[in-house]
Amino acid sequence: MRGMDDTSLDSLVTPAALVDLDRVEANLLRVSAYAREHGLRWRPHTKTHKTVELAALQLQAGAAGVTVATPREAEVMSTVADDVLLAYPPVGTGRLTRLMALPHRVRLTVALDSREALEGLGRAATGAGRTVGVLVEVDLGMRRVGVQSPEDAVTLARAVASTRGVEYRGILFYPGHVRSPLAEQDAALREQSARLGALVEALDGAGLKPGTVSGGSTPTLWRSHEVAGLTEIRPGINVLNDRNSASVGACAWSECAYSVLATVVSTAVPGQAVIDAGSKALAKEEGFAPEGGYGALLDRPEVLVRGLSEEHGLLDLSATAWRPRVGERVRVVPNHVCTSVNLHERLHVLRGGARHATWAVAARGW
Repeated sequence: MRGMDDTSLDSLVTPAALVDLDRVEANLLRVSAYAREHGLRWRPHTKTHKTVELAALQLQAGAAGVTVATPREAEVMSTVADDVLLAYPPVGTGRLTRLMALPHRVRLTVALDSREALEGLGRAATGAGRTVGVLVEVDLGMRRVGVQSPEDAVTLARAVASTRGVEYRGILFYPGHVRSPLAEQDAALREQSARLGALVEALDGAGLKPGTVSGGSTPTLWRSHEVAGLTEIRPGINVLNDRNSASVGACAWSECAYSVLATVVSTAVPGQAVIDAGSKALAKEEGFAPEGGYGALLDRPEVLVRGLSEEHGLLDLSATAWRPRVGERVRVVPNHVCTSVNLHERLHVLRGGARHATWAVAARGW
């Protein structure tokens, strides 16, 4: 057993969020090469990691800029990025005030789908003496936000083009409803291409050809080039990956770079072990895997986190001969990495399996 030195995991109080930097770098190289090969701009969504150091690594690997969802993320990421996209409607005085206070060197773009959001943004930008780019958000099947037709897109794009303080830069969508395995995405991708094609044709015919067509997600990442007209991808999860990504074939299990270190605290109930990572460390999200559960062990993926309460995680031992002892450490890959990272104040970074650095999850909150 290793001593409790500065590079050992033994001295960490659990639960603790771990990031394997070797795997991160391999993940970045892969997506950067894919984007270059297919002529796509890569603008990763930093809501996954909320960490300045990881954003800097993404930019160094070739990202054209970053995507954020909150004013806090925009503020933090603007310390390392000069090109920031807020992929969220900028509604409300408090949100707008903070966005306008970003350094003027930052090329800021926002996504919106309403005149109300546009008018507020235009007034705020004019008052701040800056020009903010706008991407008209369109709905291609997610049914969450986004204008509903090519005609609506043209109407809103025209309004953007005539509003002071803003600049029309194109359109944005999110295919978050496509969660099937990669090999089963053919029909969904054909539909994306058809609907996107109709939108671009309508905008082009109105003299509003979109310079940017921004889309993409981690589940659809490696087939993004099949969506006709797409110019930019915004995957977030793929820098770290998670059980959901592995379940749909968006990554190999060996490419999961994030895990939560936990300690076995009880083995009293037969057929299970209890760890000290519950919903407040892993996040209680249902996953894509048909076998259910809330996560799986990194080194024993057949061992599922079958149940969660706030401070307890229940490991199902029915599919393994392994019988842990109280005090043993395990590493859990959660279903959804974004919601787990958001529960931790810091990431403990590993290099070659040893502790290498500690990074603050600085962009938590709003």
